[in-house]
Amino acid sequence: MAGPPLHRCPPLLATALVWLCSSVALAQTPPPAEPAPTPPAPGSVSVRATSEGISLRSADDALLLKLRGYVQLDGRFFESRADRPGATTLLIRRARPLLEGTLFSLFDFRLLVDFAANVPPLWDAYLEFRPRKEVRVRVGRFRPPVGLERNQSGIHTLFIERALPTDLVPNRDVGVMVHGELKDGVVSYALGAFNGTADGASADTNLDDSFDLAARVFAHPFRALGLSSLSGLGLGIAASRGSQFGSASTTGEAPLRSMGQQTFFIFRTGNGLGETVVAHGPHVRWSPQGYLYLGPLGAMAEYVSSTQEVNLGEQHARLRFESWQASASYVLFGGKAAYDGVKPTEPFGASAEGWGAVELGARMSELRVDPDAFPVYADPTRSARKAHGWGAVANWYLNNNVRVATSYDHTEYEGGAVEGARLPESVVMSRFQVSW
Repeated sequence: MAGPPLHRCPPLLATALVWLCSSVALAQTPPPAEPAPTPPAPGSVSVRATSEGISLRSADDALLLKLRGYVQLDGRFFESRADRPGATTLLIRRARPLLEGTLFSLFDFRLLVDFAANVPPLWDAYLEFRPRKEVRVRVGRFRPPVGLERNQSGIHTLFIERALPTDLVPNRDVGVMVHGELKDGVVSYALGAFNGTADGASADTNLDDSFDLAARVFAHPFRALGLSSLSGLGLGIAASRGSQFGSASTTGEAPLRSMGQQTFFIFRTGNGLGETVVAHGPHVRWSPQGYLYLGPLGAMAEYVSSTQEVNLGEQHARLRFESWQASASYVLFGGKAAYDGVKPTEPFGASAEGWGAVELGARMSELRVDPDAFPVYADPTRSARKAHGWGAVANWYLNNNVRVATSYDHTEYEGGAVEGARLPESVVMSRFQVSW
């Protein structure tokens, strides 16, 4: 069969050539650029939900609001005997929503409340001015800078309950504090004036027209030398001084409690000042302290001395209480030890394949009461002269939000009973913790 006439080929070839050139040109033409994202409109707010809570942030980053919190469900199981020191029970140890944020890029605030039973509703309420990281000014209700473990968040402590030295340092107080970090965190300092409170207690108002001064200096010496392997070594010293004057209704003294939260020392009380021990004069605390976090290994130690002048009627004494603790921990897998808690590198969850992190720990702790407290200011048949305890703990951090812990604490006493020593205390505690 004859092919197409020759005079028809040029138009066909021209059409094919145009189509081919157009295809090549289109292939070499870069795709159109995606339109740039529209910047946030003035006054708009971005909302973000992460494992660290819910945050609201302004478009210019000047305003920030965070909704966080944590809940701790505990179990305390004392050995079964008729004269056991405490009741075996389940309890909500803490249920604390937290509101914190930043105003105008210069002011931070924090509001922490607690809905657990038999605890004060307000824990933290302060405003902080932070023009520089070297100088910050905090005003309100917060932890004074004295106890090492006391200033560690309750969701990050190695054990379920803190050790005995915490009995001798203030919990929360109202005051003003200047603090900051120098040389990129090599040295931190804090200096504040507070209403003043009894050992282990919190205060909302000033009951005696006098104030306490509290200070702490803490250093990470190897950070200055560039030795990253030892950057987790921290050493410090803290102290407080003030004068407290109690009354029959507000004595200025607080009971001492074991790790199982059982009272083992209390001053004498009665009808009126003639039968009640009250704080009356200078109150001085000092505490050398330190920790080491080296990969999976963690260790903490602190010593606290608290000297308080007291009155019982016309009798006056200067009593000294001393306590120390030493703890060590090891993360078996899944993370590193740290003062602000273990952060699992392979979290456990619906969309994760890891098993979190597991940590084991042990500690020893002791508290000694001034012998001059007996028998005038404290009843030797009810209050112990010394408490010595040891314990072990296992923590499973499923992820950054969930922790399951089990601990065992054993405490022995000198004195505190009609005949000889108060009976030893053994308690197994468990905790299920959710934080966000």
